[in-house]
Amino acid sequence: MFAIVEIAGLQYKVEQDQKLFVNRLKGDIGGKVSFDKILLTVNGSTSIGAPAVSGITVDAEILNHVKADKVIIFKKKRRKGYEKKNGHRQSLTQIQITGITGFEKKKEEKKAAPKPKKEAAVTEEAPAAKTTSKKSDSETAE
Repeated sequence: MFAIVEIAGLQYKVEQDQKLFVNRLKGDIGGKVSFDKILLTVNGSTSIGAPAVSGITVDAEILNHVKADKVIIFKKKRRKGYEKKNGHRQSLTQIQITGITGFEKKKEEKKAAPKPKKEAAVTEEAPAAKTTSKKSDSETAE
């Protein structure tokens, strides 16, 4: 069982008890977060959202707030004496997926809501359009 969830604008494939790094989230270490923008779920059958699957949530626990490795940005123009060195460390949050919930509700909804019976479709034909012929000037002169 897995789900594809959108977290802070990025999409992740998550499973239960999985640890992953995402962009910095608000919350304290040990706090709980819940994501409800689920794009796809697979639990025996596949559910694809348009744009999101309703009724399913992914629960996670914040393990740590960390910084990623430094990325060096170096710019140089040869023979001009121009060199510029810059760096960046992205702020990340390590989370652990504690569960994917909401499948039980979907099963209950399917059992509780019987399928509507197909009724005979009544189609009314449009009345035939009246055809009027315009007489040309030569025919009206006669």
